[in-house]
Amino acid sequence: MANPTAAMLVIGDEILSGRTRDSNMHYLAQQLTKQGIDLCEARMVSDDASAIVAAVKTLSETFDHVFTSGGIGPTHDDITANAVATAFGASIGVRQDAYDLLAAHYQRQGSEFNEARQRMARIPEGATLIDNPVSIAPGFTIGNVHVMAGVPSVFEAMVASVLPKLTGGAPLLSQSLRIQRGEGEIAGPLAALAAEFSDLSIGSYPFQKDGIYGANIVIRGPEGARVDAAMTRLAALFPES
Repeated sequence: MANPTAAMLVIGDEILSGRTRDSNMHYLAQQLTKQGIDLCEARMVSDDASAIVAAVKTLSETFDHVFTSGGIGPTHDDITANAVATAFGASIGVRQDAYDLLAAHYQRQGSEFNEARQRMARIPEGATLIDNPVSIAPGFTIGNVHVMAGVPSVFEAMVASVLPKLTGGAPLLSQSLRIQRGEGEIAGPLAALAAEFSDLSIGSYPFQKDGIYGANIVIRGPEGARVDAAMTRLAALFPES
C-alpha cells in the first residue's frame, strides 16, 4: 500500500519578506520520511486570513495530513487559529484546559497572564491540543490539520508530540553516488536507469566546484534490496565516479 501523504503550510510575512529563514519544512521532511509519511507539497502564505483559509481547505482535501507552522502567538498578526477554524466551519473561543495550562505557566514565571497571552488559549471547537513542553502554549489538531508554532524549537517539540499518534508506512531508504560529469552527459543513461527501476525515485542534483561540473545521484525507495540493485547498476554505468 502507498504511504500516507502530507503537505506543509508555512505562514508568515516574515518568511516571505526574507527577514526570517524557514527551517521547519526541512525538519518536518526528515521526520516524516522516518515515519513513512510522504511530504508531497509545501506552500508559504502571508498573514492573510483568506489566503490561509484557501490553502488549508485545498491541502486538507488533497492530502492525508497537513502541518502548519506560524501564526499562533499572542500578537495581532497571529491569525492562524481563526483562519483554520473558518476553514473547518468551526467556532473558536478560549478553551479552559488551554487557559489553565497558560495561567499556571505564567504564574510560575511571576508574569502577568494578560489579554494578549490569553489569545493563545483560543482553540477551534472540536480540536485536540498539541503538547508544547518548551513554552506551554499549545498547538492543536482539527480534522487532518496539525497547527503548530513557527519558532523552530517549539515546532520541533510539537512535531515530536504529534508523530507518534500518526500511522506511517514504509520509511524511505536512500543511497547516493557523486558523479563528476555534467548532467547533459549523464542524462541519457540516467533516464534508462530510471525506466528500469520505475518503482524507485532517482534524482540528479548538480554541482559545480573548482571548475568541475558534476551531479549527486540519489536513489530512494522503501525496499533496501531494490535500492542496492539500482545503485549497483548506476556505479557500473559510471565506474570512474
